[in-house]
Amino acid sequence: LPICLDELRLSEALNNSGIDHETLIAYLSGGMENAKNEGADWRTEMTDWLKENLNHDVIDPVLESEKRVIQMGAENYRDWKTTDPAKFKEFIRILINQDLRAVIGKADYLIVLWDESVLYGGGTHGEVTIAYWVDRPVFLVNKLPSEKLSAWISSCSTETFDSFDSLRDALLKEYQS
Repeated sequence: LPICLDELRLSEALNNSGIDHETLIAYLSGGMENAKNEGADWRTEMTDWLKENLNHDVIDPVLESEKRVIQMGAENYRDWKTTDPAKFKEFIRILINQDLRAVIGKADYLIVLWDESVLYGGGTHGEVTIAYWVDRPVFLVNKLPSEKLSAWISSCSTETFDSFDSLRDALLKEYQS
């Protein structure tokens, strides 16, 4: 059965003195449910770039969700939205818990693609907010007109960029040894 948000032990995460690992880990946040190819393409490119240029690891929620789908035999979970809403909700909560645990307990920072696809979902909003709450840097690439960018999301972001190229330049300045 899925675990409720309060069982994420947010207070423990907030009191944690830091994440215990040597290689920095980026969580790649952005639209999935309503994105082309579930947003896998930009995540693959960013994963390769981070590894090659900064030797950073990533948490790619597209790949992590695919693993969980296979592990739980849930290949048809999207059909459950209409055929078995309770089962669908239970499974999606498992994915939500997995993603929020990664943001809180594993990621050192978030890279977020904020585009049209996030407007029809909720995961990216939640990930950005939780990352802000637990003091993880949020590097946001905004593909919407600036006046359409939510004040909440903008304020949760450490820095906002208009392109992946400008993000890469900033990451090199911030993290290159």
